[in-house]
Amino acid sequence: MDAMTRETEAPSRTRRGRGWLRRSGMVLLCLLVLAGIGYAIWFWPAHPPAPNARSAQRGAPVPVLVTSAATKDVPIYLDGLGTVQAFQTVTVKPMVDGPLVEVRFKEGQDVHTGDVLARIDPRTYQAALDQAVAKKAQDQANLANAKVDLARYQKLAATAYTSAQQADTQKAMVAQLTAQVEQDQGAIDSARTQLSYTTITSPIDGRTGMRLVDQGNIVHASDATGIVVITTLQPISVVFTLPQQALPAVATAMKEGSPEALAVAQGNDGDAAGVLDRGTLTVLDNQVDPTTGTIKLKATFPNPGHKLWPGGFVGVRLKVATEHGATVVPPAAVQRGPSGTYVYVVNAANNTVKRQSVTVGHEDAQSSVITASLQPGDKVVTDGTSRLTDGAHITIVQANAAGATAGPTPASAPGTASHRHRTAQ
Repeated sequence: MDAMTRETEAPSRTRRGRGWLRRSGMVLLCLLVLAGIGYAIWFWPAHPPAPNARSAQRGAPVPVLVTSAATKDVPIYLDGLGTVQAFQTVTVKPMVDGPLVEVRFKEGQDVHTGDVLARIDPRTYQAALDQAVAKKAQDQANLANAKVDLARYQKLAATAYTSAQQADTQKAMVAQLTAQVEQDQGAIDSARTQLSYTTITSPIDGRTGMRLVDQGNIVHASDATGIVVITTLQPISVVFTLPQQALPAVATAMKEGSPEALAVAQGNDGDAAGVLDRGTLTVLDNQVDPTTGTIKLKATFPNPGHKLWPGGFVGVRLKVATEHGATVVPPAAVQRGPSGTYVYVVNAANNTVKRQSVTVGHEDAQSSVITASLQPGDKVVTDGTSRLTDGAHITIVQANAAGATAGPTPASAPGTASHRHRTAQ
């Protein structure tokens, strides 16, 4: 009986122990929470941090950068991406068969028209020329003899000492030998031409590439690869594309002359530091690519510094027109909203701004052309527009050389317009 009692009491003690641990854990957790709350209350600062300037002084002037709308001539450029191509490319191939006995150029060498590049063994072709010359001399001797015989037969036929038929036959022989001599001359010309092909010269001015065949190899006129590839780098061409919507402007510009083209490094906006070369548009393709809706163009550049290289990618800026006397502002001054484009115009009398809707014509990285609602000399905000509203008060600051603001101008220092604004408040 005692053994059975001890067996039933053991699980009961185990459950009571587990319950005590659970209650102890809950008490400890509550104590930790209370301690955290007390720590936060004890160390909370007596004075909370001040709100930002915008929430503390909603009527305070907003510091901004301003500039004046200017009048100037603005060139209109169309931007495209192009591929540089050699102005001329020639693969120099042998025109006769034979051993390549001499290579007279260096890889990457500048060559001119007529410069000797390589030589093929000429002995076989020289022998063929000598044979053709000898054959002509032989036929010329036969022709001279035939002409003498013809003169005799014609005299005998006139005195009836020989038949007229004999004289006519001799006359035909002279004509035949004359034709033979002319044929020999053609053979001589052909042999001399074949012999000239053994001396390989440059057909254009340009720069040689990698040598494709070494001296000592036997070359053939039917070889797929040549001896060297020569490319003309000065001048050089750039083929680029523009949307078909630009076709009327480009066509009009070409009627007035050769539009100027700028080759610029990729990712550059065409400033002086990024312009690789200046050239002219030379070719406007005769059809629009129906798959891409673009038109292909070619511009030619003098490339004096070899900054353009065949196969490279460059940006191309094509000047198609110039807007004379246009009103321009920096692109940063033009804002866009649901109602269209607008600028903040500064009222110098009370240092406030007015939100003015404007019409923007041409726009690039340097300037935006305003075609309506803005006059030259009007001051517009270029930085700080995100904090402005119509009629907001401003403080005009100036940018230093590093681009940071250098403080308010004297016209907006304390005690002037901004001070009067706070007094009125």
